[in-house]
Amino acid sequence: MNAPSHKGWMEHVDAYIAYRRSYGYALKMEESQLKSFARFAEENSTDEHLTLALAVRWARTARKPNPLTWSRRIEVLRGFARFCLRTDPKTEIPERDLFGRAHRRLIPHIYTNAEVAALLNATARLLPQEGLRASSCRTILGLLASSGLRIGEALALSRSDVDLDNGVLDIREAKFQKHRLVPLHQSTTIALRDYAQRRDQLVAHPTCDCFFLRDDGRPVDRRSVLYALQTLCDELGWQPRGDYPHHRLHDLRHTFIVRSVLGSYERGCGVDHAVLALSTYVGHAKVSDTYWYLTGIPELMSLAGARFHRYALGGPL
Repeated sequence: MNAPSHKGWMEHVDAYIAYRRSYGYALKMEESQLKSFARFAEENSTDEHLTLALAVRWARTARKPNPLTWSRRIEVLRGFARFCLRTDPKTEIPERDLFGRAHRRLIPHIYTNAEVAALLNATARLLPQEGLRASSCRTILGLLASSGLRIGEALALSRSDVDLDNGVLDIREAKFQKHRLVPLHQSTTIALRDYAQRRDQLVAHPTCDCFFLRDDGRPVDRRSVLYALQTLCDELGWQPRGDYPHHRLHDLRHTFIVRSVLGSYERGCGVDHAVLALSTYVGHAKVSDTYWYLTGIPELMSLAGARFHRYALGGPL
């Protein structure tokens, strides 16, 4: 590979994306960002090498003009820069913390059990009421809350991935190309079976093998589920607790993990072993990823504090 010319950045980005994907990386967000860089470089620079100045200029064009956004752009660009450096020794790799830390943990909204129940009940108001939309949204949101699936994993389920006889999901489209089996609570299996019956009644000729469908037989998409969630939360008069301006589908995954750990405390289980099992269940690559999801809700902090108090007095944890 020769050094990128000012008219060939997009080719080199495509080569980098193809190279990384050959090792199993999805790079959906990174592809969008790097193509943005390529367009910027081709339109605004005559540099033939990836320089620090060019990287900084592009990073500062982000729609959200703040150091956190700039840092995340630099983080994405660093991998591409290392790729270019292999054949272009004049490539400059930006420092990781050029604009400060690229990641900070924002506090998610942790749903109470009452909120989850109210949210699922509210799906009955989604239009058209005679169609499949309300059932699809209710079942998808309920599945996320009861299993901690990522929304992408839920929407990628095919009919053959959902074993209603044994109550097990076969998750094939997982993050980092990981594959796992997810056993379900009996109530979740019943809800999925009821949905499948209604789906088959209303959609006689589906266009695909996806488990979750729209009325036209096409697969349910992420945007429509998110729109339904935020619409229902607005109608219920809820404001998100935490650092995000809107309710997110991913908050249900956070909620599942937090409440699973809370349940382990309440049952007196060894929390370290419980988190390890939970990490495997939700498909995390490292147990530290699961700890990242924990948020100190009052119930969890109260139980943890009580256990530490017993320990401080000489009792067992």
